[in-house]
Amino acid sequence: MNRINEGDLEWRENDRERNRFRRKQLSNATEAEDLGCSLYELPPGERSWPYHYHVGNEEALYVLSGSGTLRCDDGTVSLEAGDFVSFPTNEGGGHQVVNESDEPVRYLMLSTMNEPDITVYPEMEKVGVFADTPPGGTGDRSVHGYYRIEDDVDYWEGDADSDGTDSG
Repeated sequence: MNRINEGDLEWRENDRERNRFRRKQLSNATEAEDLGCSLYELPPGERSWPYHYHVGNEEALYVLSGSGTLRCDDGTVSLEAGDFVSFPTNEGGGHQVVNESDEPVRYLMLSTMNEPDITVYPEMEKVGVFADTPPGGTGDRSVHGYYRIEDDVDYWEGDADSDGTDSG
């Protein structure tokens, strides 16, 4: 058993315009392999990660304190302390936490840590690809990157032995 107290961890700051929050990666501190858990603190007027969903990892959110808004596939719903929400591994699991209150909102995000994973950002029209270490993991990745969805290419494009036509 690996144990950590959140007070023993330093906050990691993320500051990207309106996506500003603090995070403590609890599961990484205990070397958990198949379960991800992070403590987030979202200041008033800020947003978490851009709106997204995963195709390989289920996520869940538990609000510890404060109140906020959850942007999700069904629209916008309010969040308050004690709320638990799960996000499936498809576009129905799309989410973003927004704090429109005057106080910070603190919440836990939990996830499976399956790999490979693809994270889809519908509003940004891009995808993130993660192989050998899932999102939030700490190991080396053989494949990792973000790509515009519009850059879709034909399967055979770039194959020196093919004229690019489908013969099947």
